[in-house]
Formats: sequence, C-alpha cells, structure tokens
Amino acid sequence: MEVKEVLFMSKGHGEDSYAHNSTYAQKVASLAKPVIANTVDSLLEECFFPCKLLNVADLGCALGPCPVTFMSTVIESVQKKHALSNCPSPEFQFYLNDLPGNDFNTLFQSLSNFSQNYESLSCSIMGAPGSFHGRFFPRNCLHLAHASYSVHWLSQVPNLTSEEGFPLNKGRIYISETSPRVVKDAYLAQFQADVSTFLKFRSEEMVDNGRLVLVLHGRKDKDFASLNSYIIWEKLGEAIADLVSEGFVEEEKLDTLNVPYYTASLEEIRGIVNEEGSFQIEHMEIIEIDVGGTSLDKDPHSKGRKLAKRARSFTGSIISHHLGEEIMDKLYGEKLPIFIGDDLAKGRKKGVSIIAVPKKHVP
Repeated sequence: MEVKEVLFMSKGHGEDSYAHNSTYAQKVASLAKPVIANTVDSLLEECFFPCKLLNVADLGCALGPCPVTFMSTVIESVQKKHALSNCPSPEFQFYLNDLPGNDFNTLFQSLSNFSQNYESLSCSIMGAPGSFHGRFFPRNCLHLAHASYSVHWLSQVPNLTSEEGFPLNKGRIYISETSPRVVKDAYLAQFQADVSTFLKFRSEEMVDNGRLVLVLHGRKDKDFASLNSYIIWEKLGEAIADLVSEGFVEEEKLDTLNVPYYTASLEEIRGIVNEEGSFQIEHMEIIEIDVGGTSLDKDPHSKGRKLAKRARSFTGSIISHHLGEEIMDKLYGEKLPIFIGDDLAKGRKKGVSIIAVPKKHVP
C-alpha cells in the first residue's frame, strides 16, 4: 500500500466530513495555541525582529478550522510583538501542505472569513500538495513550520511478515498488549526512520534558529504494553475481528491489515531529535483530553456513535482501501459504536497528545 496515495481525511463539509468531525483535533489545536505563541516570541527574539517577511508552513494541514487557528495565532503573536516596539507588521507567507488526496478546495473555501479578518495585512496563502517525508521547500526559506496530528502517520506500513510468510500481528491492525515484541520494534523503527528523514529535510529548508512545532498523538508510558491512553485503532481492530467471526470480512484481510500510524512517547521523540542532530528540543509537554467530551449526553453508546463517526473521518480512507467500501457502513455505523460505547461505559478515557518544539541548530 502506497500510503501517500490512499491517505486523506473525509472530504467536503457535510455531516460525515473531517471538517465537521474534527472537534477533537480542534481542541488539541486550541490547547496548543499558547505554545505556538511562545514559540513565535522566542523566534522573534533571535535575529528576526523586526522582520519584513515571515515564511510559515503548516505540514499535513488537512481541512477544517485547525489551519485557521494556527495561522491566526502566528499573525496575532507577531502583531503584538511589533506593536509593542512600534514597528509595522511584516508580510506573511503561509504554505498549507498535505498529501495530494487532501480536499484543498474545501480548505480554501473555508478561508474566506480568515482573509477578510486580515485583509489589512500583506498575507499570502498557498496550497502545497505533496509528502513532507521528502524535500519540499527551497533551502533556508522557512522561519516556522507546524505539524499537528500528521507526523504520527507513517510513510509506509512496517514489514510485519515472518520469513516464512506468516503475519506477525495476526488478528490485529495495530500494536496491542498481546502483540509480539517484534511488532512494536518494527513500528518504532519505521517511526524513527520517518521522523529522522522529516527533521533532515526540514533542517535544509529552515533558516538558522528556525522553529518546528510538532503536535502528535502519543502515549504517556515508556512501555507500549501498558497503554493508559485511548487509541481508536484498538477498538477498530476488535470491530473488524467481530465482522470476521460473522463472515463479513475474510480473515486474511484482517491479518494483512496493519495501519501506518505510531503513538510515540516523550522519550522516543526526544531520542530521535537528539540522534538526528539538526535540532535541539526547546520545549516539550503532554496534554490530555477526555475522549468522550464533556457533553450533557451521559449515554456511553450515544458517545460511541459520535466517536465512530469521528473515527471514520480520518481512518476511513485506509480501511476502505484494504477491506472495501461495501463493509464501511456496517463497520462504522453498527459495530464500532458498540465497541467504543462498551469501553466508555467502563470509565473516562483520555486522549494523549505530545507537543514538541525543536529549534534548528546554528552550524
């Protein structure tokens, strides 16, 4: 499976779209705003103030309100800094990057209000389709790059087949407590390779002292087997296994489905950044959000239906490519809500996000 060819968030702005179902990502983006503002202040304190032009990239931007939240935070932070020194605001150049399958039309349609709010500024916004796992921008041009809920997607599925051709993660689609150690090691190795490549190319594209702001779905524990954060893939794998038991999905399809995704720990991210060597960590933190939300709806299965719809908006392209479109309504509309609801009925579940701010080394 070529991930870059099949991965995209659900398109449009209807009830089933990612734009409509990205409330969790929006909460994360809102909680990350103070870190982004502080990073902009730190960036401008180097040798970039006052600046005439700020080049900023949002990598894996998807669609919906999150890119607007990020761009607004950057602009308002820069304006505040320049106003305090009685300096005119700089020009802004934003690059909104995602894979070619992203719905850029809906994304740019949603930016009309943003453009009106900042029409007094010189602010250009450009779509930049392509994979950030490769070199993307000219050398030494970016001052700030941001990637929220995108770098945890892998460039490819790790090799999880034995030398004899047997599936190493049989009956599962992601790392679970019962997965062999070799499965976790293969996922970590792929994540290390992808993030190292990501950092290498960003270091070529960024100016000295430029900043990255990375927001990733992560975990709190060093040991993956002692999961204490909510990972939708586990429930999705259980729902698919149930369809296998009922004869709706072939067992081989389940055994050969492994998702290109990794939830890292703080220690793993710090280790990768330090080993790659182009950046140094300026700030790291963990944020946690209730997965079920704080709505007045106390019924866990009602919440399960909402979370299943949310899950389909960002996992659906990968799952439908492997299992087929004909099974999607039964999987996400019938089975997954039950598995999520039963899990939520056991108690509150937390989603864990990691925010890391690497600063580019000066040679």
